Amino acid sequence: MAPAAAGKKQKKKWSKGKVKDKANHAVVLDKATADKLTKDVQSYRLITVAVLVDRLKINGSLARQALKDLEEKGLIKKVVSHSSMLVYTRAVAGAD
Repeated sequence: MAPAAAGKKQKKKWSKGKVKDKANHAVVLDKATADKLTKDVQSYRLITVAVLVDRLKINGSLARQALKDLEEKGLIKKVVSHSSMLVYTRAVAGAD
């Protein structure tokens, strides 16, 4: 074994991490999304801003406004009201 070759070591290659694609979510409600919002969302058991963003591909501010609107119409019911987390559930017909 040559002394020069023994001292040389490969430099560690650090991974750059996984790059996530930027989500292209809707900023305004179109007709199809609005229909899906009124029909499907009231059947979900757990309704949060993150759930709407994930399933309907809308942005967070639009999801918050949609939740407020659905609550005013009586389609969903608020469970937890916290400054950073709003949790809703479907409005059961026999409740209230």
